[in-house]
This record gives sequence, C-alpha cells and structure tokens, in this order.
Amino acid sequence: MNENRWLEWTQRIQAIAQTGLTYAKDGYDLERYEELREISIAMMREQTGLPYAVVKELFASETGYPTPKVDVRGVVFQDGKLLLVREKSDGKWTLPGGWADIGYTPKEVAVKEIREESGLLVRAVKLLAVLDKKCHPHPPEAYYIYKLFILCEQIGGSLEAGLETSAAAFFAESELAGLELSLNRATESQIRLMFEYGRNPGKEVALD
Repeated sequence: MNENRWLEWTQRIQAIAQTGLTYAKDGYDLERYEELREISIAMMREQTGLPYAVVKELFASETGYPTPKVDVRGVVFQDGKLLLVREKSDGKWTLPGGWADIGYTPKEVAVKEIREESGLLVRAVKLLAVLDKKCHPHPPEAYYIYKLFILCEQIGGSLEAGLETSAAAFFAESELAGLELSLNRATESQIRLMFEYGRNPGKEVALD
C-alpha cells in the first residue's frame, strides 16, 4: 500500500474529527468525533513512531474548521543564479522561507524570511507558484500544506548565515546535482521550476 495514501487517509480522518468537534452539538456525536480523532492519532503514531503526546500536539491539537497550513518560499536571482540557504536542522539546502505568520502578508513573510535566513534585503515582486505538497515528491508529513513561491529582488544587505541557517549562497541550475536538498521544504523539481521563471519572467503562475 502506498504510504502517502495512508497519510492522506489519516489527515482526512483527523480533519473530519476536528470539524465534527467544532460543529456537533449532540453529546454522543461529540464522543464519536473524539474517538475518531484518537484513531487518527493512533494511525499517525503507527506511521511515524512518535510518542502520543508529540503526535497530539503536532497533528491533533487545533480547534475550529481545519484548513491547510501555508509555507512561503522566497525566490531571488542574481546573474542567473538562485539563492539557497543551508538549514541548521538538517544541514541541507533549500529556498529561504517558512510558515506564514499571523499578521504578515505573504509578501511580508517572504521578505522577512529571506532577511532572517540569508542577510539579504529584498522587495517582493510577484507570485510564481501555489503548490499543494501532496502533488509533489516531498517526504510524508502530518500537516496538509500549500506552498507559495514568491519572486523577490535584492535591494541591499549581504549574504550571511541566520539563526536557523548555517550558510547562504547563489547557485546555478547546473550545480543542483551536487547539493543535498532539504526535500521536506523544496524538491529539486520545484527549484528547477523556479529557474524556469528566471529564464522566462512572463511564465504563468503555477497552480496545483
């Protein structure tokens, strides 16, 4: 059985349980939805091997109507090369970015993440892609995630490591094969798609 199918089913069960716990009024229904949530936690534990408390906190602690989480990635070119940062958490390279923050627009998130992770000051120019993580070869993850890729241009600053990164540099597309990529954050095919936008600025927004 495809592991990603199990993940999709577990996410759907959790989402149904969370929706039911939000809107159900009958006590018996609430008990059933709570049991369904516990089943989803057990399924996720079986797949990940993580302790119950960790799975519940990461996967089944939210309330209200369930919606996808949003990951924002900044895309900066310099002389045909693309900005990548090396994450301290796994020692691998990726596009600068992270979770969207409450109170920030997507453009503001991209600008902030690039500054914090690479030292560059940029302005956000335009949206390049909105991708659904399930449609791409990322490792399995408990969250359901949309990924936004935003083109930015440098207006100042200089390359330097950040609190969550150990290095920042510009790479040509031909150099990707020699890099170990943080696939949970951005896949090689997604990074190559960004190079396509660098070569063809008029390319339409990619939308899953």
